[in-house]
Amino acid sequence: MDEQLSHDALSEYFADAFPALSTFVGELESQGETRGLIGPREAGKIWSRHILNSAALVPFLPSTGSIVDIGSGAGLPGLVIAAMLPGTAVTLVEPMERRCTWLTEMTDLLKLENVEVKRGRAEEFHGAFESDVVTSRAVAPLDKLARWSLPFLGPGGQLVILKGRGVVDEIGPARKVFKKFKMSEPEILEARTIEGAEPTTVLRSVRHGG
Repeated sequence: MDEQLSHDALSEYFADAFPALSTFVGELESQGETRGLIGPREAGKIWSRHILNSAALVPFLPSTGSIVDIGSGAGLPGLVIAAMLPGTAVTLVEPMERRCTWLTEMTDLLKLENVEVKRGRAEEFHGAFESDVVTSRAVAPLDKLARWSLPFLGPGGQLVILKGRGVVDEIGPARKVFKKFKMSEPEILEARTIEGAEPTTVLRSVRHGG
């Protein structure tokens, strides 16, 4: 466990989701690097660098409804969201077969009955289904990510994504796509979790009705 984060603080923050997420962290520590899911020397920092970073999205998400996570990779943030928001239906969209295998294994191991894994690129599923929210974590520049994500949203749907602090510079190039899909002006939000964890940057935008 990350040295600067106490077991008690993590247990209190994650509450009912803590046992599942502890198991998830253990699997990432033991298999994540060899399966190409996390970088070298990250095994001792998974709670702070990955789990809490993903969890920072949750206060901005509804506790019910449908969520699509684009480019789920190791399950960050999708599996973390599913564990913390069991009342939602979370679809993990991931193009790489080996990562989909991992996501399916983790969904079964963590007993997450609210998760569905779909293998393919996001654009392959445009028109197949809609979602209340689309999430992602450091997948692509905002203009490209918007083209992949926004077609999933109906009126009132939200784009809620994890980005680096430099995301403000990505808004200009993405503005044409946001306008096409009748999205609100993107909000840049600072998201905090527990003491000792770095704050996270979240971008949020809502699709107008009509």
